[in-house]
Amino acid sequence: MITSGNVRVLIIEDDPAIQRFLRNTLRVQDYEVCEAVTGNEGVELVRRVKPEIVILDLGLPDMDGMDVIARIRADSPVPILVLSSRGDETGKVRALDLGADDYVTKPFGVDELMARLRTAMRHRLASEGSLPVFVSGGLAVDLTHRIVKVDSREVKLSRKEYDILRELVLNAGKVLTHRHLLKVAWGDEDVDVQYLRVYIRQIRQKIERSPEQPKYLVTEPGVGYRLKIVE
Repeated sequence: MITSGNVRVLIIEDDPAIQRFLRNTLRVQDYEVCEAVTGNEGVELVRRVKPEIVILDLGLPDMDGMDVIARIRADSPVPILVLSSRGDETGKVRALDLGADDYVTKPFGVDELMARLRTAMRHRLASEGSLPVFVSGGLAVDLTHRIVKVDSREVKLSRKEYDILRELVLNAGKVLTHRHLLKVAWGDEDVDVQYLRVYIRQIRQKIERSPEQPKYLVTEPGVGYRLKIVE
């Protein structure tokens, strides 16, 4: 379980109102907060104070937020939670491909923000340690023996179905773009995305109780897919 005490969050945001909202929200939840209003200042603070997570607004006064992601990723695996404008699907995809862990669409509420923050941190902790068996609710994936179970019942996946699910498991809680999954499963990000949709539908038929209302493998419209971590 991730607790907020002693967890340092870096906010890179130049809008005073949003900055104040984030600061107050995080402090109430017992997070330690540090702040930057420019991209350059944020990159420097990542190096200097080593936060456990970064909340980044892409619209900064001195540099493109995408460049901030790239510069942070060159030096640090710290989780990056992007604040994204509503409907900015292209920006979301590019941010994720550059190494952001997740995004929150403006306007956003406290519950959504905190849930995304916790998920991003859980994903990073899992990726740094061994994860022989992944468990989310009734879904269990044994990565060593390539065994997938739902409610203790083994389900059979094709090789490509398993490859897609494995990548989602290794990045549980994180949005994976269509391009990323195509490259993993087909070795070519320019493959028609419809092929991916077909395989996602097949995986859902096998692991979801209600494939039309998925509990585990959820769609991020216009962006990609996320394997949810269910308690």
